[in-house]
Amino acid sequence: MRYISARIVLPVKDAPIKNGVVALAEDGTITGVYKENDKAIAGVEKEFYDGVLVPGFVNAHCHIELSHMLGKIQRGKGLPRFLSEVMKTRWQDEQEIISCIVEADKRMYANGIQAVGDHANTTYSAQVKANSPIIYHTFVEVMGLMKDHVQDRIDKARDTEFYFAPHPTSITPHAPYSCSKEMFKALRKSVNTDNILSIHNQESEEENKLFRYKKGDFLTFFEEMGLDVAGFKAQARNSIQSYLPFTPLHNQLILVHNTFTSLKDLDFVSRQGRYVYYCMCPKANLYIEDTLPKILHFIPDQSRMVVGTDSLASNDTLDILEELKVLASANEQLNFLQMLPWATLNGAKALGLDHIVGSIEVGKRPGLVLLEGMKNFRLTPEVTLKRIA
Repeated sequence: MRYISARIVLPVKDAPIKNGVVALAEDGTITGVYKENDKAIAGVEKEFYDGVLVPGFVNAHCHIELSHMLGKIQRGKGLPRFLSEVMKTRWQDEQEIISCIVEADKRMYANGIQAVGDHANTTYSAQVKANSPIIYHTFVEVMGLMKDHVQDRIDKARDTEFYFAPHPTSITPHAPYSCSKEMFKALRKSVNTDNILSIHNQESEEENKLFRYKKGDFLTFFEEMGLDVAGFKAQARNSIQSYLPFTPLHNQLILVHNTFTSLKDLDFVSRQGRYVYYCMCPKANLYIEDTLPKILHFIPDQSRMVVGTDSLASNDTLDILEELKVLASANEQLNFLQMLPWATLNGAKALGLDHIVGSIEVGKRPGLVLLEGMKNFRLTPEVTLKRIA
């Protein structure tokens, strides 16, 4: 048994504990959370750390199978060009891809990440995930714009999903620009209500242009990919208002990126009568579109906010602390206490893993991360991270 103490312990669900103590079993399960002078821990030997102790982070959105693409795509070219480059360059030597996945997994664990919502198109990451100390929920992506592709693509996704069992998995639409209305309808009929969905949403204004006017850079992208979208009709409204009604109503839903999601879009989602998590991947947004979501539009209900890294094709780190620093730098109103649930408990709930990770409470195995150099709960560039457990 380890007794780990820090200048401040942030359980997430409860108030900060000055000089708090966390009792940890050998397998990482928390057996007690104590105040400094609690009689239950009188006389026990404690490990004391001069910093802020938090639960391990939850990376709600990643593509670990793209880890071999670090630095290979030019920044700031916009989403359609980024997607085109990914499609052209992602297929490389399988052993090199797997080697990079192994390294990325190790890097995320060292960066204090305890659970990940990871998108996959292949089985390359399956064995790495099976042996990792990180808990993964794998989202197997489905894409298809042609009517005659729908069932074949769903069947292929089910075959891929099999390789990740018995660990948590879901089949999910990739994005509104990569799935036809028929695909969304077919998935609505074929997935169970416990199938969590994670959809790339409004990452680019070009996506909204496509759905509003059938104009913009996505038409060039489709032409380059040899895709016939002659049957696609302008919807005269943003993408989320066009596709969301065709997604399963009772399935938990994570909308990822939301870089160009408006207040009207958020009101539309709210009126659908469903609970949606909004995942922010700020470093990837800057890498691809050189802009950030309007965070203050989302935080009236902060229980919906989660954080991800996206992939090393669109980022130079897989580090949730660095993502939070970007958000803090761009929004002076935010402090660390406000953002911590986004990166821990909210993400755990979004992935259906909050019974294991996301907060420092008895019975959970959330991992423990020490933040050093933090003053007054302000997240500055000087704050560093150390995994404690």
